[in-house]
Formats: sequence, structure tokens, C-alpha cells
Amino acid sequence: MTSYPVPRREEDRVVYAGAAPEGWDASVPRQSEESTEKLLDPPVAIKDPYGWMRDMKREKPEILDHLKAENEYTQSVIKHLEPLQKKLYDEFLSAIQETDYTTPRPRGHYWYYTRTFEGKSYRQYCRAPKTEDSFHVEWDGKAESPILEGEEVYLDVNLLAVNKSYCSIGAAKLSPSQKYLAYSVDFKGDETYEVHVRDLENGKDYPLTATGESKPLETSGTVFWGKDEKKLFYMTMDPTHRPYRLYSREDWQSDAPVDKLLKEEPDDVYWTHAYKSLDGQYVFFETASSETSEVWFMKLEGESNEMQCIAPRRTKVLYEVEHGHGDWWIWTNVDNSPNMKLMKAPAKADCVSEWELVVDADGKALFDGNIDLALDSVTTLQTHVVVQGRYGGIPRVWLYDLATKKLERLGFDEPAHDVGMTTQYEFDTKSIAVSYDSLVTPLQTIEIPLSGSSENRKVLKAKEVPGYEKELYGCDRLHVRSRDGKTDIPISVVYRKDVMDKVKAGERVPVHLYGYGSYGSCCEADFSSTRLPLLERGMIYVIAHIRGGGEMGRSWYEEPNGAKYLCKKNTFFDFCDVAKYLVDNWTKPEMLSCEGRSAGGMLIGASINLNPELFRVAILGVPFVDVVGTMLDASIPLTAGEWVEWGNPNEEKYFQYMMEYSPMNNVKEGVQYPSCWLTGGLHDPRVQYWEPAKFVATLRHANPNSKNPICMKIDMSAGH
Repeated sequence: MTSYPVPRREEDRVVYAGAAPEGWDASVPRQSEESTEKLLDPPVAIKDPYGWMRDMKREKPEILDHLKAENEYTQSVIKHLEPLQKKLYDEFLSAIQETDYTTPRPRGHYWYYTRTFEGKSYRQYCRAPKTEDSFHVEWDGKAESPILEGEEVYLDVNLLAVNKSYCSIGAAKLSPSQKYLAYSVDFKGDETYEVHVRDLENGKDYPLTATGESKPLETSGTVFWGKDEKKLFYMTMDPTHRPYRLYSREDWQSDAPVDKLLKEEPDDVYWTHAYKSLDGQYVFFETASSETSEVWFMKLEGESNEMQCIAPRRTKVLYEVEHGHGDWWIWTNVDNSPNMKLMKAPAKADCVSEWELVVDADGKALFDGNIDLALDSVTTLQTHVVVQGRYGGIPRVWLYDLATKKLERLGFDEPAHDVGMTTQYEFDTKSIAVSYDSLVTPLQTIEIPLSGSSENRKVLKAKEVPGYEKELYGCDRLHVRSRDGKTDIPISVVYRKDVMDKVKAGERVPVHLYGYGSYGSCCEADFSSTRLPLLERGMIYVIAHIRGGGEMGRSWYEEPNGAKYLCKKNTFFDFCDVAKYLVDNWTKPEMLSCEGRSAGGMLIGASINLNPELFRVAILGVPFVDVVGTMLDASIPLTAGEWVEWGNPNEEKYFQYMMEYSPMNNVKEGVQYPSCWLTGGLHDPRVQYWEPAKFVATLRHANPNSKNPICMKIDMSAGH
């Protein structure tokens, strides 16, 4: 195929922002119940010539044929690169030890870990008897050899995936006695999960079915056990694919299991999550938007079988909860603190009046919500509380001794790194394990003792990267001044040292710029073996920690100086400012590529609209590019919950601002855009396949004579 597909345009086709237009389904809201903002009235028409590409059922022949034609065109464009593709693929594989295992972690009488194998796509879940407090691996590296003596495979995902075009495990939860495994699995890529229970003594599998029906029980993927093997908990989704109901199921083995609805969140703006406390005493149901949350609980031991609320939701108050030693451990932004503060209260309902800051032995608050310390999560243990967060833009881990009230931050030599607690199964433990890596240090699992000095640490496992020579590479943490003249944007940089020497001598070299910048999520300075082929070819890899992320705490994300709502453009301005810095100092536009995925794809779409001349190549993975078109229509899955992230274009307050940055609505005509590579998944429930499809068509229509190709690859069997 020598020319790209040209889909038809319906020039009169529009969507409406504002009050419900004539014929609108009254059951689909135009704004949230809590909103007091004025709707645009009369509604405003927005051109949508490719709107016909939307098909929620994914079955219209014209659309499927068009997507296949796009894939064929893309394949024809890159066909001459097949030798390079194979070479790169081989290099990727050569830097990965495919036959490997994860660090064994203790739970009761077993060590638990997973294994991967050369030539196989999925992992095995394994365990081995625990005879000592530490494990000793004497493995010869062969796939057929056990990692630990007595190894048993209790779930082989490769077997589940036989004759399936897609397979993804959502959860794999062991029962308290470790006799049963409850696991959820998605076979379509749309993030709808079946639930199975496996008897680990005889290997028998029990697929759970919907109550009174023979079809599989469809869940959000969340499943876990109660206090014993008699009861399971699971969550279901509403028609827009939002998790919203928590159920318990008793007698799950019988033909007539008993389901009970424990809690439901009817408001489309709120996303829900359920979990069991690490000490095994409570079930929690958390319902939250990006601004407001509420947590309900139920004690697993006792007569009560009803959920109770810890603190009723209050607008723009976020809180999360864990239980330990008869108290709720709460991290919250109550009273408008810039970051989350650490508090605790007696473990009971409606206790907000008893929330108190957690203090050290001198009575000083450990985390008071100040702008410098960002608190992300809390894990309560028998003797300590483990706190994870950020300081100076870098991930940190703190240990709080419950007996001495002493707080200790774990230290590491490299100034920029990624560190976090690994899976912790046991409440009563003498040590924890953290995962640690940096841009130049492959992943390590490090055991940290809870008693004595935390410096007496032990590397349990270091990731093997065949052929990697660390001394050849360097990394930096730098700052770029934004266009506002006062904001310093952190960037993480990794390179071959000889390449940076060329830059210092005045030579221009190729640079790849990556970013995300939404939801308060962070791009970490971690190790990636798939970057090595780029670095080996003389490319510098840069991660831009732009506003909209959470690298510098919640103020980096929230209004008025972050990048949310009516300051969202800061995300794109920051990214382009970093690109300009790179062009001014290290590279030139014809040697600069950029990349982002999902909301990061929106970032790339907006950035190439703002400054198409800055980039030679743009990679947009499953990109959220039709911001206004999606956000005005709550019938599209997950839309209503996103109004508290971007704003609602149906409302006067947000419409014009969102129209000014929405990539689909700001494509320039007669401009040389960079070569673009877009991807999508036909069954993606988060970013619908038609977003990249419409954006590709829009880019080509606006610039039909562009010399730079615009290609799209849609995975016809996968999701996000």
C-alpha cells in the first residue's frame, strides 16, 4: 500500500457542548450532581467529521475495515525497516534475562515468587516450603530447575492463555490457610475479569458464575478472601466500566452461592476500590474522585455484617486508611494542606473529630502536610509503620518505630533513584524488602531489618542485565527554567559518557524526550534495559518531570500553580520548554524525538500542535487526544469521573480553555508536523480506539502534502 487510507468526512456532523441538545438521552448527565457551574446554553456545536468511527460494540464492518487498512498502510511504510526492527528486537532480548524469577517473599510456611521463561509470554506463580527465616538460591539458570527446594507451580498463566488471543491476570490472592487461590483473569483486553478459585491441594479449578446464571462472574478484577475460606469479596462495574459495587460471596463452591451487596457508589464521578487490611481484621471500601474521598469499613470478626463510614465525604478532602493496633492510620489533606499529613484515630465509625497528627518522641508531627514532604502511602506492621512518599522530588521510604516513636528515612548513595516497598504479606515481621533502581543501576531487592540499624541491609536479588557495563553510562538530575521565569522543571537524563563528552565539546546528538504530566502520577528515574539500544546508538534519553505529575508533591499537580483544570496548559508549556532547552544545548529539531502514553499521548498531541517545528518524530501511545469530544459525553466509559481531572467542557467555566488545548481541536493547517506513530487497542476501555484513529485522519486532512508519514497501529485484540 503506497498511500494512506482516506476515511470519509461527514462535514455536517457535530457534537454539542453545554446543556442537553434535542434528542439527548436524559439518563446521561451533562455535569456532575455536585457541580454548581453554569452549562453552556444554548449548547455549542463542535465539528466532528470523523465521529462515525465510534462504535461501542466494535463490530461495524466499515470501521473495522478502515482500522485494518491503517494497519496495512503502517506495515507498508515500515517494511524497509524490517532488518532494523529484527536487530533492535534481538538487542532488546539480549539485554533481558528471560528465564528469571522474582525475589521470594515469606508468607506463613512458604516462600512465594513468580518465574518467567525464554520463549514464553506469561509467568508462573510459584511457592516453596519455608524452613528458615532466610532463603538460599542455588539455581543453575535452567528453566526446568527449581529456584528453591520443594518448588510447586500453583498458577501457570501460559496454560491459561492457550487458544486465547489475550490473557491478563488482575489479582491472585491466597486464602488465609493458603489452601486456595482466588484469581481474576481478563481474556478480551477490555479489563473485564472472570474469577476462578483453585484448590492448591488437588489443582481443581472452580470458575465462579454470576448468581443464578451459567455465565462467568464479571468483575473489575478485585477479589480477596475474608477471615477464612468460607467468604470471598469481589467488585463489579457499571455500564460505563466503573467499579462501583462491593459484594461478599459465601458458599462459593456450591451451586447456589450466597451473594450480598455490601456497598455501592452511585455517583459516576467516584471510582471505587476495596481491600483487606494487612493485619486481616478489616475490609475497606474506598470511593474517591481525584479531589474527594470517603472510606467505609467492616470488621471481619464479630456479629456486624454492615459497612460503616469512617468520615463522610467533604468536598476537596482526600483521605486513605489502614488499620493497625486498634487505630486507623490516615493520610489526608484535610484543612487544605499542600500535601498529605499523617494522622490516626480510634478504629471506629464517624471519628473525624478524633483525628490527630502522628508525632515523634518530642511531640513533633512526623508529616504535617507541608509543601516539602509528600506522603503517598502507609503500611502498618507489628512493630513499625512504613511510610512512602517524596522529598526533593525523589521517592523516599521512612520507618516509624511504634515503641520509640523514632522516624528514620532510608538513605541511598545515588542522588536520583526509584525506591519502594515490595509486596508485604505478613503483618508480624522482623524485616521488610524494598525495590531499588536508578537510571544506571538495574533493579535490586534489598532487605531492611526493622530492629537495629537499617544500614545492616542485604541485597536479596539483583537483576541480571546481560552485557550491561554500568561504568559506560552516566545520569544527571537537572532543572530547566519554565517560561514563567520562576518554575524549575526537573529532568532526569541518562546517556553514554562518551556521548555526553561530545555534547560538552559542542557536538549535537540525538535526544529522546519522554513525559506524562497528569493525575499527579510520577515518572520515576528508574532503569530500563529497553533504553540501552537507544543509548548505544548515541542517543540521550530525557524524562521531563513536568507539572501535572506528582514528582514535587500535590502542588505540582493542583491549581493554582500546578497543571489541572484552568492551569492544565502548564503541562504542555513545561514539556515544550524542556524541548527548547535540549535544542539550545544538546541537539537540534531534526534530531529530537518525543513520546508519551495515554494522558501522555495527549501531552504529545498538544505539544506538537504548539511547536511542531521542535520535533522530528512523535510517538503517541494509546493517546487521549479528543479531550473535549470525550469529556462532553458521559455515555463514553469513565468520562464522568474525569470531570474532576480536566474540567467539564459542557460548563461555561471550562469550555473555552479546554478547546484551546484539546489536540483534536487545534491541529494546524499548512504546517510540517513531525513523523508520527500512534497506537491504540480496539478493546481499550480507558482511551477508546477512535481517538487515535480520528486524530490521524485529522492530521493528514490538515496537511495532505506533508513529507513526514503519520502512521497508526491498532491492536485488534488488546486493550490499554
